[in-house]
Amino acid sequence: MNGSAIVVGAGIGGLTAAIALRRIGWDVTVLERASELGEVGAGMSQSPNALRALDALGVGEEVRRAGVPFHAPNHLRTPSGSYLINAQTPEDGTPLLGFHRADLHRALLGHVPDECVRTSSEVTGIEQTAGKVTVTCGGAKSTADLVVAADGANSTTRRLLWPDAPRPRFWGNTVWRAIAKLDGVDASMTMSRGQYFLIMPVGRGRVYWALVARAQGPGIRFDDELSEVRGRVGCWHDPIPALLDATPPDVVLHHDLADLDSLPTYVHGHVALLGDAAHVMHPDMGQGAGQAIEDAVVLAAALAAAGDVPAALRQYDAARRPRTQTIVKQARKKGLGGTSANPLSYNLQKLMLRMIPASRWPALSERALAPVWTWEPPQFLEHTR
Repeated sequence: MNGSAIVVGAGIGGLTAAIALRRIGWDVTVLERASELGEVGAGMSQSPNALRALDALGVGEEVRRAGVPFHAPNHLRTPSGSYLINAQTPEDGTPLLGFHRADLHRALLGHVPDECVRTSSEVTGIEQTAGKVTVTCGGAKSTADLVVAADGANSTTRRLLWPDAPRPRFWGNTVWRAIAKLDGVDASMTMSRGQYFLIMPVGRGRVYWALVARAQGPGIRFDDELSEVRGRVGCWHDPIPALLDATPPDVVLHHDLADLDSLPTYVHGHVALLGDAAHVMHPDMGQGAGQAIEDAVVLAAALAAAGDVPAALRQYDAARRPRTQTIVKQARKKGLGGTSANPLSYNLQKLMLRMIPASRWPALSERALAPVWTWEPPQFLEHTR
């Protein structure tokens, strides 16, 4: 089946959807409300499931060149610098791939022709009639066989077509993030009561750091966010003070973490929600963008195999909702557990980690993640464009 699609949003999920749909012969237009294409100055990781999905689209090799392998979960520390886990043989474990978000975005954007992307195109209305979908951007209207809503956590499409759906919910965690320039830094995660600090190299002398912490409430901000971070972790072990010193104050991002309660469906007529528009999740499973990438491949496979759009979207919904909604709940549980301020909980967690032999840790952690990491992309027919 061939057709035309409008993808709303030119982030990582939207671009992957555009690549996947074009690979099965669809005409694709991507609408992006921003005036310029790009990503925020922060880092992200991708695990084996997402990389397999990108391999299925023929872009995996190029994407891997943009990333840096790392093993932060194998190097867990306390604020003093002592190790809870220090697995010395990373070759025994499967690395994650760390990216500057802009590098991954650029790698994907290179596979979407310029003429397919329209910037400064904010969707304000969606109508469905006779098997078609009409999208309104300002005073202009565009019609297609399918709309893929990859317009983020506060999706306009979800608000328009799922008016009774819940908004993303704040569960008590907030995050500061930035990219610093500092050579010779290894990946690690430092755990404390009520907060943890992640360090992840992203290539070319750049290091992504993130502080996730419990917050008294949503929307609390500080005049100098970097000073707030320094006050919380500036006396922690090296290289954390050096990372903060290498961070310009104006690049620090601060936002509250939220996720989305389970929707009853990800599809509405000829419209499909994808990525954060469907399943906003905490970052603690490292699966936010990865699940959007999976969504795109599964959607394209369903469209390639089905006889019509509604049938394909039913397949997509049945395949994606159970998996993604399970991961949303797992990420929430892991995130809130990792920032518990309860001293008994924190000390028990430290004790349990110290009892695990470092040599066994990579295999044990991978076994726990196997239901997520071992996912395989569906096979689908590729058309030469």
